[in-house]
Amino acid sequence: MKPIIIDQKLLDWLLDGDVAIQYQVHRDLLDQPRPDLQARIATEGWGARFLSYRKPEGYWGRGFYQVKWISSHYTILDLRHLEIAPNHPQMSESIRLILDQQIAPDGGVSPSSLVDASDVCINGMFLHYACYFKMPQEKLTSIIDFIISVQMADGGFNCRSIRSGAVHSSTHSTLSMLEGIETYRQNDYTYRLPELLNIAADGRQFLLQHQLFRSDKTGEIIDKRYLMLSYPSRWRYDILRALDYFAFAKIPYDERMAEALEIVLKKRRKDGTWPVQARHPGQTHFDMEKTGGPSRWNTLRVLRTLRHFGYLES
Repeated sequence: MKPIIIDQKLLDWLLDGDVAIQYQVHRDLLDQPRPDLQARIATEGWGARFLSYRKPEGYWGRGFYQVKWISSHYTILDLRHLEIAPNHPQMSESIRLILDQQIAPDGGVSPSSLVDASDVCINGMFLHYACYFKMPQEKLTSIIDFIISVQMADGGFNCRSIRSGAVHSSTHSTLSMLEGIETYRQNDYTYRLPELLNIAADGRQFLLQHQLFRSDKTGEIIDKRYLMLSYPSRWRYDILRALDYFAFAKIPYDERMAEALEIVLKKRRKDGTWPVQARHPGQTHFDMEKTGGPSRWNTLRVLRTLRHFGYLES
């Protein structure tokens, strides 16, 4: 695979985007920490717009998980990916409300107070943002216990293992859990950490044995939507989200990633950008980018992934 060259024109285009994009471009592509940019995410652009929809009671939408994609859960996940400052007081308040109201009898986070069982995917995503926003460890211990208890025999996770008795892991659930565990690790949580690190290693092997998108039994593409570049990903799996996770977790290149990387590279437009190819149906506060057009989010995510694996030249 030939290295990609990031020229000044492309860099300028990225830096002409939302302040959240500017912050991550400086950090991930230019090695320039810019806390001044991160501080502005809450007061301008996309970050400020998401915050403006927060109810005085501390939630978005109709509560924790309704309505997709304007609920507290998915809005907080969006704000985590924007990387609004982790110590933002409204974020801490809203996540504490979830911890006070949504813990199920099994110790995990439930999508509704009317549902006794937790949802595996939701717990992975919740861990991903609760740890980013530095919730106290003692508030997370039952969730960690739940996560460890639901790992499947093949190394991954599946939300249907609880709901309908699935016996094979899901790429969607597994990747959500991997992202959550990595954020837990990066933010220096310690409760049952060695077990979680072993689980993460198993989960990565589950994805890699599928070459990130192929059946390990037939070699067929599991779902053609896995090859479409979407953003925001919500709970859904795709190959760019998977590759971005491997870069986030600083996992070395593995030859089983090669085909997925080649597919992503072939999606580059003539102007050097990558598009948004898919939008997951549902109500949104607003759309950050237009489907079909050039995407600063996906261009940034591809470039930082390529940089991690040594395929980017500046």
